[in-house]
Amino acid sequence: MENQQLINFLNQLLSNQFVLYVKLHRYHWFIQGRNFFSLHEQFENMYVEVADDIDEIAERILMINGKPLATMVKYLKEATLEEASADDEEQEIIQQLLHDLQQMTTEIQKEGLPKAVKLEDSPTEDLLIGLQGKLEKYIWMLKAYLKQ
Repeated sequence: MENQQLINFLNQLLSNQFVLYVKLHRYHWFIQGRNFFSLHEQFENMYVEVADDIDEIAERILMINGKPLATMVKYLKEATLEEASADDEEQEIIQQLLHDLQQMTTEIQKEGLPKAVKLEDSPTEDLLIGLQGKLEKYIWMLKAYLKQ
């Protein structure tokens, strides 16, 4: 299939989104300290948005005649993000989250978008550009937060 590399990338992105989704729940549940209220709410907002993104990615894979991954074993095998390893300290959580978001943005720019452009798959390009924009907004917000 001509678009198999793009399908593979989208499944990797889907896998990363699932890892991110679980991490955000962990951070939401375990955050402590004086910034608890704001971070607890922000992590919840983020995982709700990531859940919507997961659905969009899976549906796009189906639309281009692929099969989205749908088991945790496969997500962990295909993801380039690692499961949460922070000791749940605020700075560690923020740094790890920032790293993950930057990695995902880079992968979209360098791997996903070129594949979609090559195939002239504008809807997938739009999806990836939209996701990149969301990730970049989170990166900007987290960097601003770290300058407290």
